This record gives sequence, C-alpha cells and structure tokens, in this order.
Amino acid sequence: MNEEFKNILTLLDEEENAQVVSKNIDTPLKLIPLLLKRVHPKNVKVLAMIIKQSLLPSICLKTNEEIDQLFSQIEKNTSLLFDKNIQEKIEEFTTKRFERDKQVVIERTSDISKLVFLMEEYLNEAISSNGSGSKNVLNIREKIESINIKENGLEALTKLQNELINAAASIEKEMNNVNNTLETGKSKVQELEEKVKTLEEELNKTKIENMKDHLTGLLTRKAFGDEVKRIESSYVRINTQYAVVFFDLKKIKNLNDTYGHECGDVVLSTFGKILNKSIRDHDIVGRYGGEEFIAIIHFNLNRELLQFLKRIKTIVTENSFLYKDEKIKVTFSAGVAIRSSYETYENTVQKADMLLYQAKENGRNKIVLENGMEI
Repeated sequence: MNEEFKNILTLLDEEENAQVVSKNIDTPLKLIPLLLKRVHPKNVKVLAMIIKQSLLPSICLKTNEEIDQLFSQIEKNTSLLFDKNIQEKIEEFTTKRFERDKQVVIERTSDISKLVFLMEEYLNEAISSNGSGSKNVLNIREKIESINIKENGLEALTKLQNELINAAASIEKEMNNVNNTLETGKSKVQELEEKVKTLEEELNKTKIENMKDHLTGLLTRKAFGDEVKRIESSYVRINTQYAVVFFDLKKIKNLNDTYGHECGDVVLSTFGKILNKSIRDHDIVGRYGGEEFIAIIHFNLNRELLQFLKRIKTIVTENSFLYKDEKIKVTFSAGVAIRSSYETYENTVQKADMLLYQAKENGRNKIVLENGMEI
C-alpha cells in the first residue's frame, strides 16, 4: 500500500475505514464502490445524462444506437458509470463519434455535389431558359463551395438539401412550361413553314413570269441582260464563240392599223415561237422592244451560224402568218455581229444594231453580217 493511498484513507470516516479493513481494500479502484455510497443515486443518473448529452446526437445513426444501448445499461445500474470497462467505452465513443461524423459529412457533401452537377448537366441538355430554376442551382453550388463543415455542420447541409429540392421542383416546372410552349408553337411553326413554302413558290413563279415577255414568252430585255452576264463569263474563261443577232419585223404598225392590234400581237407571238424553237439550249433569245428581237447564237464554224440565219428566213418568207381567215405575209431584217471581233459585249451589240439599220435601209427582208455578206 503506497503513501498516496494511505493519505486517501485518512479522509474516510470510521465506518468506511472499518469496511476497508474488513473487505481488504488496498487499491483506489477497490475503493470506488465504497465512495459511491457517499453519492446519491439520483446525482449519478444526472451525471450519466450529462455525459450522454455531450456525446449525442451524432449524424451517424450507428453511433447513436451504440451510445443509447450503453447508457441504457448505466441507467439501470448507476455504479457501472464507475466501472473501468464502461469508462473506456465512453472514452472510445468520444473519439469514434468525431471520426464517424466527419466521414458522414464528407460522404453527404460528395453526394450533394454530384447532385448539383447532375442538375447542371440536365439544364445544359435542356432548352435554354431564363427562369429562376437554373439561377437557383448556380447559387446553391456557390453555397456548397462556401460551406465550412466544422462551423455549420449538419444544419447547413440539411438547409442546402431543402434548397436543392426546391430548385429541382422549380426546374421541372420551367421545363414543363417550355415543353407546353413548344407544343403550342409547333403547329404555328408548321403553319408558318407552309405559308413560307407557298410564298416561295409564288415568288419563284412570279420571278419566272417576270423574266418572260407576256406576249411572246421570250426573255424580257432585263432578263436577257442577266443571261448575257453568264454567257460573257464563259466567253472570258473559255472563249466560247457567239454572235449577236438583231431582228426587226417589217410594218407591224401597218398590221395594227389594218387588222387591229390583236393581229400585230399574233404575228409578234408567232415570230417569237419560231425563234425560240430554232435555237439550242445554250443560246438565248429575247424581245428587245416593240417589233425588235435579239438573240445570242453560239457556233464553232461560220457555216453553223449561216445555217441558223437561213433557216429563220426560209420559215418566215416561205410561210404565211394566219390571223383569223387572213394569211399575212411578213418579212424581217437582221444585223449580225461576232463577239470576238469586238472588245466588249456592248460594242458587239452596237455593231449588230448598226447592221440592222443598214439592212432596213437596203430594202428590208435582208440579213447583213459584219463582213458585208447579205442573206
């Protein structure tokens, strides 16, 4: 028996010293049950409750259950509180609870972070919306990043969880609104697409009609000019040879005065059809104005151009234009200029116009070429 234990024994009363001797108490541990008799059982229960409350609640359910089981035993037998094994368990729970709580917080924070990223991914795949749901998610993510687990703990995470649930509900509502709007607008879009398609068809039809002369069905002067740009481009690139031919029908005014304008229109329309049927796909012909017509005829050999000109003259001069019961003889004059003989297309047209004037001055019903040849 050491001196320190002897000093403790001097603090005991006579009855307690008698029990030390009778029970052979020689260590501090053996002395505890004797000292417990000095403490009222109610006070021991209060002490046990204080210790229990210091350990609970834990955010780990397993830890809560284990602590509850231990202190249920102590409440039934308060002397257990002074048992060495029980005290070691209490000390163990103090450390275990902290470690388990820390692990749960880490796991929950990870789960919430994953949820936020999933919600962001969902939003990115959804149709862009200016609603509050997506803004809520971004705000919540900032809150997650700013959480101090040591200071805020479970309370902050629980609050954050509620905010995530509310944000998810808000997003769902927004997407439902977007889907409803899309469904409503889908039929309107289809209706508009049909209208646009119809308008495009009408526009193309009108465009084509505007390119054609209403009387002869040939290209208008403007449309002819647009086609010339394409032909000139080909001429510059690969030197495709062509001639510009100016035609002028004789005395259309006389026909209008004698038979009426309808007769003149029939003659103009028929002559236009003759020209249109006589050209090839890469050639073009248009009504230049009044009784004047213009054509661009491609050729490789001069005889090909001459054959075209002779064919037109033969058809017109050897046949009569029929108007009602009247057979009407019509003649024309023409001037022909070769593109390669001139620096520009405009110069070629001017030369063909001069040759046409020359043909008309020489008695009409003639085709005059730039080399002086007449057909």
